[in-house]
Amino acid sequence: MPATSPPTEKQPKKRPKPPKADRDLWVFERQAFGLGYATVAGVDEAGRGPWAGPVVAGASIMRPYFHCEGIDDSKLLTAEERDHYYGCILEGAEAWGVGIIEVDEIDRVGVARANRWAMGIALQQLGRQIDYLLIDGFLLPEALTPQLPIVKGDRRSISIMCGGILAKVTRDRLMMRMAEKFPGYGFEAHKGYPTPDHLAAMDRHGLSPLHRRSFISIRTRAELEAAAFASQPFRD
Repeated sequence: MPATSPPTEKQPKKRPKPPKADRDLWVFERQAFGLGYATVAGVDEAGRGPWAGPVVAGASIMRPYFHCEGIDDSKLLTAEERDHYYGCILEGAEAWGVGIIEVDEIDRVGVARANRWAMGIALQQLGRQIDYLLIDGFLLPEALTPQLPIVKGDRRSISIMCGGILAKVTRDRLMMRMAEKFPGYGFEAHKGYPTPDHLAAMDRHGLSPLHRRSFISIRTRAELEAAAFASQPFRD
């Protein structure tokens, strides 16, 4: 895309297939309840892959049996849909929390550790003892509680799904504010993710204080271009 083109809004990933009307998003929570765990939380993050901006995690304990028609993985929703479901989640949650790790910490400790720290903060923000934790894809050793990593958990568990939406909406809103502080980079459109427009803006203006130097500085130009022009540049 030419550098002079105006930044375009992020497009959600194409849904692989329509959600099933009878899809059970409570199956993992219900299994935990059956094992005697009374308080089940889910946690997910947004912002592992961007060139700029924080890592944000969201955690939720949803009221049984919360339902909001059409809710899905945050990456499969439009910005307007995410905003709608964000409001539904706040109304339907017993507790929710958000953790944010800023760029200087990401550069200091690396994005993987920063991601875990953000999740830990989000869980602390719940303000209550958790009996069982559901997490998207991997274990969280820092959480000293029984837990279950679920492959594609952000599409299969209501608690993880809601945590992911909380994280994504929070991060997108932060990046919208940062776009006003650091104009010219298009943060309001790409939210810090690799895109051709973002790469062109870095060429024109250099790196802003919001950029992850620890990541960008070790990438070759070819690697940056490959990421910018990838078919799914907003993978999270």
